[in-house]
Amino acid sequence: MEKRWQISPDKNPLAVKQLQEALGVDRIIASLLVQRGIDDFASAKSFFRPDLSELHDPFLMKDMDKAMARIDKAIVGNEKVLIYGDYDVDGTTAVSLVYSFFRKYIKNIRYYIPDRYKEGYGISFTGIDYAADNGYSLIIALDCGIKAVDKVVYANTKQVDFIICDHHLSGETLPEASAILDPKQEGCPYPYKELSGCGIGFKLIQAFAMHHQSDVSECYTYLDLVAASIAADIVPITGENRILAHYGLEIINKAPRPGIKALLDTNQLNKTMTISSLVFVLGPRINAAGRIEHGSKAVELLICEDESDAVQFAKAINDTNTQRKDLDMGTTGEALQMLEADPLTPFRTSTVVYSNRWHKGVIGIVASRLIEKYYRPTIVLTESEGKATGSARSVKDYDVYSAIEKCADLLDQFGGHKFAAGLTLKKENLEAFRQKFEDIVSASITKDQMIPKVEIDLEIELHEINDKLIRILKQMAPHGPHNMTPLFCARHVQESGWARVVGTNHLKLEVFQKQNPNYRFSAMGFDKGDYLHFVTNGKPFDMVFKIQETEYKGTTTVQLLIEEIRMH
Repeated sequence: MEKRWQISPDKNPLAVKQLQEALGVDRIIASLLVQRGIDDFASAKSFFRPDLSELHDPFLMKDMDKAMARIDKAIVGNEKVLIYGDYDVDGTTAVSLVYSFFRKYIKNIRYYIPDRYKEGYGISFTGIDYAADNGYSLIIALDCGIKAVDKVVYANTKQVDFIICDHHLSGETLPEASAILDPKQEGCPYPYKELSGCGIGFKLIQAFAMHHQSDVSECYTYLDLVAASIAADIVPITGENRILAHYGLEIINKAPRPGIKALLDTNQLNKTMTISSLVFVLGPRINAAGRIEHGSKAVELLICEDESDAVQFAKAINDTNTQRKDLDMGTTGEALQMLEADPLTPFRTSTVVYSNRWHKGVIGIVASRLIEKYYRPTIVLTESEGKATGSARSVKDYDVYSAIEKCADLLDQFGGHKFAAGLTLKKENLEAFRQKFEDIVSASITKDQMIPKVEIDLEIELHEINDKLIRILKQMAPHGPHNMTPLFCARHVQESGWARVVGTNHLKLEVFQKQNPNYRFSAMGFDKGDYLHFVTNGKPFDMVFKIQETEYKGTTTVQLLIEEIRMH
């Protein structure tokens, strides 16, 4: 697949030069920092030395005082309180955090995760009925609820109050809740707007500790859950999120809670966990519970205090994740076969595939995998309750939600945002929808949007890679949105003569540049074995790579992790 290499422009060379002098760093580090909006000593200090003292006062959040008053009332009145959250990682970590904290203060407390398939996303009428029928007079909703206007009206008729803790954008009307904690709601002065749902839950318990003049450091013991949510929900790792993620990872790596430790031990993961590890290792396993069985299984694991019980819960979740992976790969294979067998596939600008056999819990993942092969807006549908229901994923910069919205006349329901959406339609409308969606996408997508971009931070020479650079690059973690692992480009690279394919199809070689032949680095290109002939033909090539350290038998070496290769 053709990819466009895009090197970040040198926006402010003066700021780079000034930062170099202020910090005593080279132009590579200064350039990376300026790209990330760090352009003076103070912002650099906050970036490199995250400190819990820099967390914002939770009472800056609109309605926090109301939330405290309603929780106090529940405690004094010995009310039954239900902690309610979504079934994904952000929702289950948020529920685990708030439930674990408040069970020390609230005698009658339980948690509730809606069934993905029977109740769907967010607040459900079924959940409200459960609360009312069982005498719960207060629901604390986490990672959902900001648009649940009709559900909260219904709850009010049943004398069930809501405190909503959400981080999504609100609609035109807000729910009539006892309190709404959401930095993105209109009129909220809270200075940081990008908290995860679990992050909002953390601010709630932080406020409670401050309100009751108890030790706030107790709240920090839950930052491992916040870090997991930040990673899985792909929120920006800037400002407050960077502080929360930094200290959360520290807990995971030094003293993980029994559930997380059991999950890591079950998968024999004894190396240092990073945000990337949480995204690709921990997150999918926690998510698998809600996709295949029930999200409450994830909460059960995360709140567990007994190590032997945690091991059993972790094994069960791991088995569920194995089942999820089998379904995922099988469904992806079937979908690719469909597309390869369709003679019109090469001429389309969108992908819409359907089978009534596919598991609803993996179709979103499958849509993302299909985009790796056919880079275009993609919808994967299966059958549920007699209708076609599915997930949409988009390519960078294309608004798939808007395209789906233009097909509303053929849909029963839909929702989502620019890059991901869900939809349901009658099966008899499927072909008409496929054609209309294709017409809309082909008329609105640009040629550039159909070519994946490789966004490169900086072009460098290999001789610029040294111990000081690597030491500072390591301090730039944790990495994630708005602070991705730096991606470099080196031109006119050659291999030293021992390139080979290792493992299944991985390219291993040593690289150098002719102008500085003494600076040589080991390099690895995963799944790049097909490039062996090109790198060994004696001609120079360009490569895009990350710089990493690898450890083998106690020896640490620098290795370049090749992302892309382009021949001259």
